Amino acid sequence: MRDGWDYVHTDYATHARTPRPGPTGLAASADQWRAHLEDDTPNGGLLRGNAMLRTLTSGRPVHLMHTTRALDAIRASGELYGAAGCLVGALYGAPLTPAATGLRPHNLGAYLLETKTDTRTLVFEVTPEQPAPAKGLDYLRLGGIHLATYQRHRSFLTDAEDTRLRAAAVAKVRAAAGFLDLLLAGARGTTMADAPFLNQLSSAVPRFPLLGYLYFEVLSEYLLLHSTSPATRAYAELGEMNNRLYKQLAFNAVASMDRLFDLARFAPGHDALTDLIGRIEPGLAPGAAAYTRRRLPHLFACVALGPSQDAAAVTFRDAAATFDTLADAAPHLAGQLVFRDMRTLPRYPALFTVFEQAKATSVYDYWNREHIAVPFNGFLPKGEVGINLGSPSARCTAWVAETCERGLLHPREQLDLTLVPRLTDLRGTALGRAAFPLPPAHSATPPVPPGMASAARAS
Repeated sequence: MRDGWDYVHTDYATHARTPRPGPTGLAASADQWRAHLEDDTPNGGLLRGNAMLRTLTSGRPVHLMHTTRALDAIRASGELYGAAGCLVGALYGAPLTPAATGLRPHNLGAYLLETKTDTRTLVFEVTPEQPAPAKGLDYLRLGGIHLATYQRHRSFLTDAEDTRLRAAAVAKVRAAAGFLDLLLAGARGTTMADAPFLNQLSSAVPRFPLLGYLYFEVLSEYLLLHSTSPATRAYAELGEMNNRLYKQLAFNAVASMDRLFDLARFAPGHDALTDLIGRIEPGLAPGAAAYTRRRLPHLFACVALGPSQDAAAVTFRDAAATFDTLADAAPHLAGQLVFRDMRTLPRYPALFTVFEQAKATSVYDYWNREHIAVPFNGFLPKGEVGINLGSPSARCTAWVAETCERGLLHPREQLDLTLVPRLTDLRGTALGRAAFPLPPAHSATPPVPPGMASAARAS
């Protein structure tokens, strides 16, 4: 599966403008889009000149923070586990920068400290064995990994469960085939009007929830790279992208986002989108729809099709004949759909360990071979980092920390912890608690300490 993990990771090294595998027949390649974003946007330089990337690739100790509601359980067990999500199996956190009088949180970490007031903060110092490559994991490109994992572990499903998964994937594609074909046409260069495209996209998300994730990430990219607000400029001077922009976008767009960060519900139409962006940064509102109309079709093609597949040879009306024809025509899309539909199975809490732990173990192995002790979310290098719990050589020290009036973190109590390369129980994550609640008698904090779960967002 090593080649599959290579495809999932984006290399942000300054010398890394080597051709990236992707579908053929597109109006612009992934590399052409990358060059445009780096060279032609106000904050494109942060795709390379990024403080987080400099730290992660330096070979020097890396400091990061992690918020948790389970400090007592962590103390009692002496162990830390990972959570499935945008970093697959890493312990999720945000970077810290050592200062003269404490540790300064990245703006993502500062946001978490402000909003997660019912949590405690842990601080980690990770000392890698050697400098790491600037490779970040792009969860939107996990479709091939999802499909391979499903095929390898399919025997754990009952015949009825397997039939249900395959039928659900096909039904979703059939229901949205017209719009999916429109997206491929747009990726190949067909032009569309902004408002009709955005309104069709909004209507398609309930039938095809994966589009909500792509829609949100496209707009996050637009905001982070195009914003010129004073706050964005101040963060850019520190080498950081402004994470507060996409947080505002998500919570303003979906009323229930504070309960579960579920991007399958992200579906503003044209007028709602213009209003949303206008409330965040008025000067960006006029260009948001056109950017989405150009960018999302390309991103969909890269997410749905395998490397070197010809986008001109695929029509979803034909591909949705059976699951096998779908997996042949759009293998990464088939994998994404199976992955999402599996979470609706009544037995998913039991199956979670089989399928998700397999992916986590596989990515630990990839990170170990690449000497990545602190992975990061690589759709954009915006500040979401984690700890590779399977690293055999990186040294890690942990403390309970307190925040001072200046917003700096101060380690207070060193913890004697073992990092375990295993996922926490599903019910220890936001997604699991929402979809599979424990009976009332067992509603206390699970004994396995949860990570700062991003599972809902990244799945």
